Amino acid sequence: MLAADPKEARIAADFPILATTNSRGKRLVYLDSAASSQKPRAVIASLVDYYEHYNANIHRGVYEIAARATDAFEAARAKVARFVNAADTAEIIWTRNTTEAINLVSFSWGLANLGPGDAILTTQLEHHSNLVPWQLLAAKTGAQLRYIPADADGELVLDDLETLLDGVKLVALTHVSNTIGSIAPLDVIVPRAHAHGAVVLVDAAQSVPHMPVDVQALDVDFLAASGHKMCGPTGIGFLYGKRALLEAMPPFLTGGDMIKRVSYETTSFNELPWKFEAGTSNIADAIGLGAAVDYLSAIGMEWIRAHEIRLTAYALDALRGLEARGLHVYGTRDAARRGGVISFNFGDIHAHDLASILDTEGVCVRAGHHCTMPLMEKMGWPATARASFYLYTTEADVDALVRALDKAAGVFGLG
Repeated sequence: MLAADPKEARIAADFPILATTNSRGKRLVYLDSAASSQKPRAVIASLVDYYEHYNANIHRGVYEIAARATDAFEAARAKVARFVNAADTAEIIWTRNTTEAINLVSFSWGLANLGPGDAILTTQLEHHSNLVPWQLLAAKTGAQLRYIPADADGELVLDDLETLLDGVKLVALTHVSNTIGSIAPLDVIVPRAHAHGAVVLVDAAQSVPHMPVDVQALDVDFLAASGHKMCGPTGIGFLYGKRALLEAMPPFLTGGDMIKRVSYETTSFNELPWKFEAGTSNIADAIGLGAAVDYLSAIGMEWIRAHEIRLTAYALDALRGLEARGLHVYGTRDAARRGGVISFNFGDIHAHDLASILDTEGVCVRAGHHCTMPLMEKMGWPATARASFYLYTTEADVDALVRALDKAAGVFGLG
């Protein structure tokens, strides 16, 4: 047992759901933060405050609560811009989630810039949301789709990167694998991609919530993230894009608020960022994401990253005791080189059955292909169980996972 950081207990107390029990009276042990994070009281309160005190549409209303809603909505955008160190607030585009942000780039930038003879480079680690859009884009444009391979630990193999980059106009890759937790070496890939004239998009759904991310230092061209994975509400996310690229891109969706002037004959489009935000925006949840950014910033992203490294190391060590009974843990054992995600299988227990047994003990893990079916097929795994950690996860939660796995071993007669 490591010496507990008193900050951990204070943080866990900020999340009301963590004080609940399941129908069997077991304490909730939430180890599925890679799918969606829990919400602190500050975020919940921000939503209630909006709906109770200044619920109104934004940008066009001249009355007091409409102005207040507009100010809060745009203030949230500015908070996100500072959080990822965008050079310009207008470089942050509100979307529903990471998936929509990636699709925006595919439809807007991709269709305008790719054609036969061009190539798109992604990796073998990708979530379907950063794979299927590029398959469809390649089919529409005649571009070729290529993959950076991954090794048995889920780490990218860059030996042939120069060859793979030949003719590439877009590199799209995950920052942190949602299945194995491996961290892409963006410091190597991004400059080499730019040297070949390629634009780089990063799926940061699993990195922005968990570690400091500086889009200017990384020099990425596009970055996509989801609010619900970073203590914010569901249904809100954002796309960061370098201003020059966004300025040159055509709108993704059309309608109200993304226009400057409309006549029966023609339309002129709004300025950034509103050119890409057609219709009534998700006002409340954008404000809620702003509150989540405030919360994470107050805790400190450096602390969150250090906490997750420490906890992941503790979990990897604790799980070693079950390996003799058939537990298989995937990915590197170096906690500093991975996110707080641990995928595993236990003997011949199917991952869904294993997750069901853990649930009887109040332990919530994800089971399945984690929207990475090609990776699963490459690795030869029909499915895995996945425990994922966040700022509110404690060593007691890891201990509960180990005890629940021990129970599962007994139920299925493993050792």
